[in-house]
Amino acid sequence: MGYKSFGNHTKTKMDAMPIINQKKPHVLFIPVPAQSHIKCMLKLARLLNHKGLDVTFINTQSNHKRLVKSGGTRWLDDTPSFRFKTVPDGVPSSTEDGVEHTQTIVELWNYMGTNFYDSLLDVLSGLETPVSCIVCDGFMTYTNAMKAAEMLKIPVILFWTMAACGFMGFYQVKVLKEKELLPLKGSIFPIYTIRF
Repeated sequence: MGYKSFGNHTKTKMDAMPIINQKKPHVLFIPVPAQSHIKCMLKLARLLNHKGLDVTFINTQSNHKRLVKSGGTRWLDDTPSFRFKTVPDGVPSSTEDGVEHTQTIVELWNYMGTNFYDSLLDVLSGLETPVSCIVCDGFMTYTNAMKAAEMLKIPVILFWTMAACGFMGFYQVKVLKEKELLPLKGSIFPIYTIRF
């Protein structure tokens, strides 16, 4: 038996369990299917894997194909506890003459919004070890990833993959609008309607 101190609070008695007998945590990563979001989440996933956690990283089929083609997965050769799983993104396979199809961001978001939930459930049901936690890009909540996690009782961490200045910009839009600093006025700035 051991004791754990919580700052100035009373010590709480805790059962000491050898780390060897504890299950290894398994984290599932869900990035927005865009290069900067994937890169940022991949860095966090690699760090957690390096610290001993099992990691499953969901990638769309076309993004994963590009990642492999660029050599971005070579570091995985000796890392069996890090796996990629792919989900469809609505992009057809390459043609016989090698032309790769692309899609607009709107087409991708519409496809993912409609189909990702079922793809995520398929991935989760096919994993060898159960997922302990999902790290989901804060922009992927529109895909019902949170609904799937709630249904399966898996804790979710929303990881915002944008720069701090971008986050603060989004965070302050309401205040800036109330102070009538937005929308920007003048002929050099286009006027955008921001709805809340």
